[in-house]
Amino acid sequence: MFHNIGEILILFWQTLQALPQLWRQRRKVYDQLAYIGLASLFMVCILSLFIGGVLALQTGPVLVEHGISTVLGGMIGLSMCKELAPVMIAILVAGRIGSAMSAEIGSMQVYEEIDALRTMNIDPVRYLVLPRMVAIAISLPVLVLFSIPVGWFGGAMVCDFNQRIAVSFDSFFQNLRDVVDLGDVLNGLFKSFVFALAIGIISCHQGLITRGGPRGIGRSVTKAVVNSIVLILILDYFLTRFLLYVQK
Repeated sequence: MFHNIGEILILFWQTLQALPQLWRQRRKVYDQLAYIGLASLFMVCILSLFIGGVLALQTGPVLVEHGISTVLGGMIGLSMCKELAPVMIAILVAGRIGSAMSAEIGSMQVYEEIDALRTMNIDPVRYLVLPRMVAIAISLPVLVLFSIPVGWFGGAMVCDFNQRIAVSFDSFFQNLRDVVDLGDVLNGLFKSFVFALAIGIISCHQGLITRGGPRGIGRSVTKAVVNSIVLILILDYFLTRFLLYVQK
């Protein structure tokens, strides 16, 4: 485990050192942005819509019973901004994009294409890892920025149409405006940026250390997804504590 952590940190440092050469890899970054961002946008919106709806459906009747249904908009707004949107979208991206990154780089490693790049004096970190890291670091916060208002809208729809809750759109968004501010949205975007770096570096590292043919590729994909999700949840706790400390 410590050996892998050391390799991941070294790979991350090498990626940072390759940043000045990013302009030469801009076409690969554009391709990855389209694959990670645009191709995932529809799924992100569907997921966020139902997350907001389920959150309202679960908490709305309880708040109504205690006579505090007016705070429902602010509660769903904060939950989507600070926690649910960044974590759930990061898990979605880890499963969809992290697995693809690991499989692509892993297959190149197994079939000795990365050795061929080194033979041609092409740095694999600059050619393969850097574009993917930059693209996911840009795409995930943007996806989260889209998912937050969609989740709000899903929660507002359930609150308005569910007779047990009966909180109108106007009341929902009025309370949301009173409670949620720009700092809460930036909180979620910062988390998603850190999650994106974690997903990208773990997936690329698993691809680069792939051994053993097609079976090894499958193992690397599984490890990349599982390790990314575990690290997302661990980082979420420590980032939450850090942001709460900063806001005091």
